[in-house]
Amino acid sequence: MEYNSQKKKLVLPEYGRNIQKMVNHLLTIEDREQRNLAAKTIIDVMGNMYPQLRDVPDFRHKLWDHLAIMSDFSLDIDSPYPLPTAESIKEKPIKLSYNNKTKIKCRHYGKTVERLLETIKDIQDQEKKKALTLLTANQMKKSFLMWNKDSVEDEQIYNDINNYYGVNLNMLEGATLSNSKTLLQKKPRPVNNNFTNNNGRQQAHNSKKNGNNNAKNYHNFRQQ
Repeated sequence: MEYNSQKKKLVLPEYGRNIQKMVNHLLTIEDREQRNLAAKTIIDVMGNMYPQLRDVPDFRHKLWDHLAIMSDFSLDIDSPYPLPTAESIKEKPIKLSYNNKTKIKCRHYGKTVERLLETIKDIQDQEKKKALTLLTANQMKKSFLMWNKDSVEDEQIYNDINNYYGVNLNMLEGATLSNSKTLLQKKPRPVNNNFTNNNGRQQAHNSKKNGNNNAKNYHNFRQQ
């Protein structure tokens, strides 16, 4: 008995060994017209294996690319798409350049919080400044808890805000941040009242209709 582990390794295992045998036979066909016809037949068989992907953009293009890969890029046919080469498959993507110049003081808060505090710092209205700082502090506490599930003290958040400002500010004196459990609690999904009302109306309509039908049947029964 011959096991698959003893056979040649498949290039694209998702299509199976029978498709690979068909591709190997395709390479032996000398007549170009017959070879093109056989290639289209193999593409149809490959497409039927994954019917759920037929609506995916460029699905047929990918099938022709896979056919070329399984033939070890030695297939000479009239393809509706430009066939890939071994060099293009092995080509490495262009390395993305990251902006490492912008440093974040506290990465668990993110750059957005840092920009918010920079904007709030320049606000002259003290009441407005206090309210916005309190809202930002709650967001900072929530972000902190996402990285550290343990409870975090409000004093830790206040110290981080002071580090952002560069000075010790007492404008949050007496204010209390939201509870850790409240911040981590998921909001309930809204109820679709329109669906509920329409469903209730439909049930009432069906009940009334059934009641009329029962009365009509009873009347006919009495007449008999």
